[in-house]
Amino acid sequence: MDKSITHSAPARAAYLGGLGIAVAGAVLFSTKAIVAKLLYRYQIDAVTLIAFRMLFSLPVFAAIAIWKMRTQPPLSKADRWRLIGMGLVGYYLSSFLDFLGLQYITVGLERLILFLTPTFVLLISSTVLKQHISRRQWLALLTSYCGIVFVFLHDLQGGGNVALGATLVTGSAAAYSIYLLMSGEMVKRLGTLRLVSYAMCVSSAACIGQFFLLRPASMLIQPLPVYGLSLVNGLLCTVAPVLMTMVAVERIGAGTASQAGMIGPVSTLFLGALLLGEPVTSWQLGGTALVLSGIYLLSKK
Repeated sequence: MDKSITHSAPARAAYLGGLGIAVAGAVLFSTKAIVAKLLYRYQIDAVTLIAFRMLFSLPVFAAIAIWKMRTQPPLSKADRWRLIGMGLVGYYLSSFLDFLGLQYITVGLERLILFLTPTFVLLISSTVLKQHISRRQWLALLTSYCGIVFVFLHDLQGGGNVALGATLVTGSAAAYSIYLLMSGEMVKRLGTLRLVSYAMCVSSAACIGQFFLLRPASMLIQPLPVYGLSLVNGLLCTVAPVLMTMVAVERIGAGTASQAGMIGPVSTLFLGALLLGEPVTSWQLGGTALVLSGIYLLSKK
C-alpha cells in the first residue's frame, strides 16, 4: 500500500505539472488579443503589428530551425513546398486575418470564434475528406455555433463593423484549420518542434516582407511602449505558448492538453474586462458556456 502511494505521488505531480503548463500556455496564447488591442491604441495597423510580432519571435524559431537542420536529415523537395504552404496559410494568413478582425470586435468574441477551429476541422474533414460525422458531433457543432451567434448578436447591437471583424476572424479560424489538416501526416514524420519552427520561419518572412512592401521603413520607429508590447506579443504570446503546449502534450497527452485549452476564451473574457474595460455581460457568459460545452463534446470524442 505504501509502495503504491510513493509510486503514484510522482506520477500525480508530473500530471498536475503538465496540466498547469497546458493551462498557462492557453492563457498566454489567448492574451495576444489583449496585447493587440493595447497596440492599436498607438495608431499602428495590422500590417505593422504582425511584422513587429514576428521580428521578435523569429530569432527563437530560427535558432530551433537551424538546430534541427543540423541534427535531422534534409527535407525532401515535396516537404519543403508543403512547409511553405503551411507557413503561409497557417501562421501568416491566419494571424493576419485575426489581427485585422481585432480592430472591429471585442477580444471575447474573437477568442470564441477562434475556438471554433476544431469544428472547422471536422466540417472540412466531412465535406472534403468525406469523413462521417456522428450525431454527437453534430450536437457539439450546433451547441458551439449557437454560442457564437449568441455573443455575435449581442455585440452587433453596439454598432461598428462587428460583422466585418467576425468574418475576418472566422477566416482566420478556417485558415488555421486547413493548416492543422495539412500538418497531420507531416508532424508524424518531422516532429512537432521541427514542423512548427520551419513553418514559423516561413510565416515570419512573409509578414516582415509584407511590411516592407506596403509600409515605409520609417514606420519601424515607434514609441517605446510599442516595442515593449510587441516583445510580449512575440515571446510571451507566441513562442512561449507553442513550446509550453508541446511540453504539456508530452506529459499529459494531446487530448487532455486540448481540453485544458478551454480556459482560453474564459481568460480572455475576464482579461479584456480587467485590462481593456470591455464589459462582461450575461450574453457573453452564456455564449462562452455554449461554445465550451460544444468543444468539450468534441474533445471527448
